Amino acid sequence: MLKGKTAVITGAGGGIGKAVVEVFAQNGADIWACAHNQNKDFEEYLNKTALENHVLIQPVYFDLLNTDEIKKAVKTITRHKKNIDILVNNAGIAQYDAFIMMSVDTLKNIFNVNYIAPIELTQFFIRRMKPGSAITFVSSIAGLEAVSGNTAYGGSKAAIAHTTKVLSKELAAQGIRVNAVAPGMVNTSMKLKADEGVWNDLIARTSLKRAAEPEEIANVICCLSSDLSSYVNGQVVRVDGGMN
Repeated sequence: MLKGKTAVITGAGGGIGKAVVEVFAQNGADIWACAHNQNKDFEEYLNKTALENHVLIQPVYFDLLNTDEIKKAVKTITRHKKNIDILVNNAGIAQYDAFIMMSVDTLKNIFNVNYIAPIELTQFFIRRMKPGSAITFVSSIAGLEAVSGNTAYGGSKAAIAHTTKVLSKELAAQGIRVNAVAPGMVNTSMKLKADEGVWNDLIARTSLKRAAEPEEIANVICCLSSDLSSYVNGQVVRVDGGMN
């Protein structure tokens, strides 16, 4: 599905991002796997995945809160003179606090990582993307539905969902599609930060009565990033197991 394409994936060190790397590699994409901290195990995993799938995967490290590091990473990637066909803005953080207990610093930090940073990164890359390219943001059902304790995280993901629709209109003239996925409950490390009662309640609300595995979200991102979705633009696709 992605043979001959080059993708940039943020938050590639674990969870959904790591699954996206694997699914994209299986589908023939060369990959820039973006992570915060250099990690030997991560690099060994990337090398193994690249060899198994006969693709190129290169790690690049930067802090999403540091504009200079983002610019340096973009230069590192674009220096190779290959088109960037796919951008997956996946990196994010979660924290759940009752509104009255939430600090302004928490709100700022979550918005800086989950919203400001991916927007900034996208601004740098769209100048280097050709017609036929695709951008996928990772939003969340938390940005589409009101859940107690989700003011900061849900607000940041709602902003992502809205911006997806705006950018899909603005970048259409350049032939760049912009979509988002809104996962429901996913078995990643973020599960550890969720209130167990809220988690179980949300699982009970799904038709499938279970959480998703990261690969199930990655498969949808892969489809949205491929030419199979060439007429899909400006959509926020819920991948939530049939939540009601």
